[in-house]
Amino acid sequence: MVGGEVRQSHKASEIGESFSPVEEQFNRSRRTFGLFAGPALCLGILLLPTPGLSDNAHKLSAILALMVTLWMTEAIPLAATALLGPTLAVLLGIANARTAFASFADPIIFLFIGSFILAEGMFVHRLDRRMAYSALASPWIGSSALRLVVVYATVAAVLSAWMSNTATTAMLFPLGMAVLSELGRGRSNDAAFQRFAMTMMLVTSFAASIGGMATPVGTPPNLIGKGLLLKNAGIDISFAGWMALGVPLVIVMMGTLIAWMLYPAARHVRLSTEATASVREELRKLGTMQTGERNVVLAFAVTVLLWTLPGLLALVLGQTHWLTLRTTTLFPESIAAIIGALLLFVLPISWRARRFTMTWEEASNIDWGIILLFGGGLAMGGLADSTGLADSFGRWVVSYVPGAGTAGLTVVFTLVAILMSEAASNTAAATVVVPTAIAVALAAGVSPLEPALGATLGASMGFMMPVSTPPNAIVYSSGYIPIGTMMRYGIVLDIVGFVVIVAAVLGFGWTVT
Repeated sequence: MVGGEVRQSHKASEIGESFSPVEEQFNRSRRTFGLFAGPALCLGILLLPTPGLSDNAHKLSAILALMVTLWMTEAIPLAATALLGPTLAVLLGIANARTAFASFADPIIFLFIGSFILAEGMFVHRLDRRMAYSALASPWIGSSALRLVVVYATVAAVLSAWMSNTATTAMLFPLGMAVLSELGRGRSNDAAFQRFAMTMMLVTSFAASIGGMATPVGTPPNLIGKGLLLKNAGIDISFAGWMALGVPLVIVMMGTLIAWMLYPAARHVRLSTEATASVREELRKLGTMQTGERNVVLAFAVTVLLWTLPGLLALVLGQTHWLTLRTTTLFPESIAAIIGALLLFVLPISWRARRFTMTWEEASNIDWGIILLFGGGLAMGGLADSTGLADSFGRWVVSYVPGAGTAGLTVVFTLVAILMSEAASNTAAATVVVPTAIAVALAAGVSPLEPALGATLGASMGFMMPVSTPPNAIVYSSGYIPIGTMMRYGIVLDIVGFVVIVAAVLGFGWTVT
């Protein structure tokens, strides 16, 4: 599920991120630049005359320039920047505190919270590990390295559709390293093994990032795009509708990954008995499924059922049937997620000891930073709409691209989101690009659905650099991946992703609503 892009999760912290001295220097320089450039840009805009904007829109544009600079350079924590925006809006008289911070209580915020707690429950009770080890210990794999790495990549994609990309990568990373350690005995100079090891590590990160696009809760950009489309354009994307687009897109991307990267690297490599035995040993250590794991499965199943039930009823009974309408009203996605999370606090592990599946201390480990980030993004989007800044900006952009239609805007904003995701976090890329795409599309008089979807999905790319995403940083620390190799594979995957996303969104984007 979502989470992990704002802070490095406690799962990932066991691995750590490893950067070269050059990359460390780049990060320091980028942050230093942001600390000075952001306030300077904000002050400069405040001092410049803007005859086409209202006074509040003028002041808000300065705040947004500051926030975008801080987000892109990560000069201060992303969540802190998200709080800074509404705070400055109140201090500059753009809105009162109740209005500026109202978005932090938006129902979609509670979809975040519920999803995070469910994902935390999977981690606490090690259900995620059981799922991964069970798949990788399958007799079907045998001694085939190709089958192993295909299952490994598939597990990463499936888990990241429901957990954070970072947590998925951090969980699978030590397992992959253990397999490579056993497989690499006496083969340190074997070119085929080195290529296989590099590919397996890259695929750990790439598959996790790709899989996150499958569901609305798979990665923060998805919920950001979904929330902004509803808030700024009145377009509601159902859970089932998102999956109808996201799952086929992930299948195509994963198929490309397998055919282009995995098959050439793994077809001539055979697994040793020790390598497969190490996976089975890890599964054996977990023992039989415990009560806590079964409770998490139950809570998760209830949540997914409630998420998909309105769409299934609409498909079977029709969208206007009373049962469909009643279910949609009673169980919006935020309520479904909270119900699932609450089940973890009432399903007992030991009734005699009054010990339940989840404690608040465990639940409080969720990524509160990303919740604040999303709340701040929604708040600024709402203020941009109410002050007229979004409309003015959209008309200004359209004046430079006359005749831009749905297809043209989708291409442009998908590309911009992909490029920005390489320089900033995926979450920051979505927070900046998606509302811009919506505003420009509305000003151009075309549907904002396709450009916003393209920007949302494009923000999940970021395959080229270790600093692009936490999953990239985790696998780079393995020592198997030269930076040039990551860039070479990453840019090709970015291009493939761009083509697939644009084709999927323009061809089938209308099906999500």
